[in-house]
Amino acid sequence: MDVVSTTGLTKRFGHVTAVNDVSLRVPAGSRFGLLGPNGSGKTTLVRILLGLVHATAGTVEVLGEAMPRHAAKVLPRVGALVETPAAWPHLSGRANLRLLDAAGRGSGRGRRARIEEALADVGLDGVDRRSVRAYSLGMRQRLGIAAALLRGPELLLLDEPTNGLDPRGIGEIRELLLRLSAQGTTVVLSSHLLSEVETLCTRVGVMDTGRLVLSADLDDLRIPTGQVLVRTPDPAAVVGLLDGQVEHRDGDRLLVRAPDAGSLNARLVAAGIVVSELAVQHRTLEQVVLESTGAGSDRVTRS
Repeated sequence: MDVVSTTGLTKRFGHVTAVNDVSLRVPAGSRFGLLGPNGSGKTTLVRILLGLVHATAGTVEVLGEAMPRHAAKVLPRVGALVETPAAWPHLSGRANLRLLDAAGRGSGRGRRARIEEALADVGLDGVDRRSVRAYSLGMRQRLGIAAALLRGPELLLLDEPTNGLDPRGIGEIRELLLRLSAQGTTVVLSSHLLSEVETLCTRVGVMDTGRLVLSADLDDLRIPTGQVLVRTPDPAAVVGLLDGQVEHRDGDRLLVRAPDAGSLNARLVAAGIVVSELAVQHRTLEQVVLESTGAGSDRVTRS
């Protein structure tokens, strides 16, 4: 089952086409990373999925319902953080969450417990009564994620969720999202941080100038490069034996062109060469994105 499904999705702002003929599928239970250069249309696509922006053409279904027609039915089952976290700056974090929870559907029963659980999940359970205007950027980001978790959503749509967090905070949010995924929540993560998506996601989509240029399981993209990393105390012997297959040497580490790592290892051992490490090299997510996208970026240069 797909929790997100779009067909021919297009959004134009005047003469600018921000999203161009995007057909996207996000399977239930997956952790989907949406990647692309700045201005590629990622945030606009997320806003369309939430009904915050209406598409110029195409169809959208979220949790099996047409959007934005059935937004009132869908949105209570979705948690979202889009761009900068919104909050009433003169109120405390808890007061903000109380107002958000009260605005949602359903009764207020269990509200305090929901709020405390959400704050604990994002590492803000020890926060005092200070107003949100006194929060750091990282604390505001954590509060925004807590708001997205309040009602135990089936689908999380997060746009740059670790913005402003330090390395420890990034790790904590990553562990939280992995735990929620294990409990059945589908996570859609829009980010420009390749390492974050590569560590967390099971499937990726790459956008470029408004188009979805790639959508695939991460494991299928990280195919072997045909290179093997060899580490040995006798690198000169490897160079002499393999004559032309060594593509790069850095101390005791060599990058060898070889179609089969097992055969390579057997050949080295038969020659009496000690091998301390041997690892097949795979294409990185960075390589996949750079190969899939054009020159789009936030650079401004002379033509």
